[in-house]
Amino acid sequence: MALEIIGAGFGRTGTYSLKAALERLGFGPCHHMSEVIGDPEQIRLWKEAAEGRPDYARIFAGFRSAVDFPVSAFWQEVLAATPGAKVILSDRDPEDWYGSFSQTILPLILDKTSWPEDRRAWFEMIDRVIIGKALGGRRDRDGILAAYRANAAAAGALVAEGRALVFRARDGWEPLCRFLGLEVPDEPYPVTNPRAEFFASVKSGIEEAAR
Repeated sequence: MALEIIGAGFGRTGTYSLKAALERLGFGPCHHMSEVIGDPEQIRLWKEAAEGRPDYARIFAGFRSAVDFPVSAFWQEVLAATPGAKVILSDRDPEDWYGSFSQTILPLILDKTSWPEDRRAWFEMIDRVIIGKALGGRRDRDGILAAYRANAAAAGALVAEGRALVFRARDGWEPLCRFLGLEVPDEPYPVTNPRAEFFASVKSGIEEAAR
């Protein structure tokens, strides 16, 4: 495994924009849920990781960086397996994050009656990874926010050691490039994946996987 950057930020913290930014800076390909949703092997491997049988070498084969779920649920274990990697916490105000998460990812997981039967493996995997692992089994607002804050605190503790960056998309290129020792590109920082795009991307991924 040759991961150089590990994303600790939960989904809905600007992770898709961060993926685009890292690939623009030469840290691609960047692993993201968008790579997982249509790949049965990735789904199986992440399900096994959630069951305590991770194979990170296979999961991240060919990737130089990884952000978003599922990796953000396992970032501390992945960092232990790749101690030379740097950590980036894509951050967002907790209340603002919960507002987005509770209207996108959370209902998608909790409404099991709407899971397409031919895509059940992916839904079961994200249930185990996001609810079971990242959120510690909590489905209530206070519990979810507590898990979010605890995750941010764990990543933030590495900042003083120079091993992590707490980053918000609105900060743009400068802090990200400074942390990575790179020059700032002469172009706007990527802005992608508002809520409407999120559901469109999920629908597209499911349809692609069914082909």
